Amino acid sequence: MNDEITAKPVVPAQSSELPPGFFELVAELKNLVRGAHVRAQLKVNTEMLQMYWDIGRTILERQRKERWGTKVIDRISAELRTEFPNQRGFSRANLHYMQQMARTWPEPIVQQPVGQLPWGHIVTLMGKCKTRPELDFYAHHAVRNGWSRDDLASAVHRALHLSHAAATNNFDAVIPEQSEAAKEIVKDPYRLDFTRLTGKPAERDLEDALVANLVPFLIELGMGFAFVGRQYPVQVGGEEFRIDLLFYHYKLHCFVVVELETRAAAPQHLGQLGFYVEVVDDLVRDKAVDGPTLGILIAASKNQPVVEYALRSQRNPLAVGTYAALPEPVRKQLPSGEDLARLADRILHPAGDGQ
Repeated sequence: MNDEITAKPVVPAQSSELPPGFFELVAELKNLVRGAHVRAQLKVNTEMLQMYWDIGRTILERQRKERWGTKVIDRISAELRTEFPNQRGFSRANLHYMQQMARTWPEPIVQQPVGQLPWGHIVTLMGKCKTRPELDFYAHHAVRNGWSRDDLASAVHRALHLSHAAATNNFDAVIPEQSEAAKEIVKDPYRLDFTRLTGKPAERDLEDALVANLVPFLIELGMGFAFVGRQYPVQVGGEEFRIDLLFYHYKLHCFVVVELETRAAAPQHLGQLGFYVEVVDDLVRDKAVDGPTLGILIAASKNQPVVEYALRSQRNPLAVGTYAALPEPVRKQLPSGEDLARLADRILHPAGDGQ
């Protein structure tokens, strides 16, 4: 009998005895608890980073005033670990990182983007970046995008700070309100060296490399891109047109048309891209919730003055980037939009799947 009474509150038939809005209230309370947990974790991390920064600054000041040698760090490490045996982080290597942090960011650490990162992220940054601007760039984007340590290391390895927001564009003139946000998602150059092809590969080798590396290509585009389709069909005046690659950017809440060109970017390529952007704007996007559609042309190369003039004549927001880091024979054989569509069909609809 007691077991039956205990079970009654979780039986659906008893839910009618609860007051209206009960489960909504419980959901709200759960969110409050989760939020408190997150804030507590952030506070613990903030306090730890502040302590590390204070330790690093204090050692630097004493070394500067009394000309202590580096060997004293070993003794400091031993003393701290003896006094606080249950607390990690006082190794000799960590103490040197604390000094490096205080030297790199002489102003209070918690007042900067880097102060919002886990210690492991900061160690990765200090080990891989050479200048303060690089460090601040990656710290800002790691916080903004919620990067894991592997994401951060990958971005540094790809030298994202050199290509980020570098694509030639007309965003300031066409979408001034969203210009800065739109620039955040374009690059120049886009790195395609993940194919690891050399010499003059056979067509099958190139296809295999692209199929095997479709995910790295999406990663190279950057955070926030959601795939919509390849050779995406649109009907205009009874005639069908196909867009090379169509994405949706969930942070900007807009569609992004991507066209690939194996030659140098030319005015006619931007004309075609502008046409596709216009069509997606009118026929695909939901004007009530989606922002203006963006267009990105990724070409083998570009003549900067020519591209700038061509962009002036466009009323749609377009950007032009290039791809880099491939041997010249491979660059010449990069696939067209039709090639990508054919490869995509093989992946999405393999023979015998009934599609």
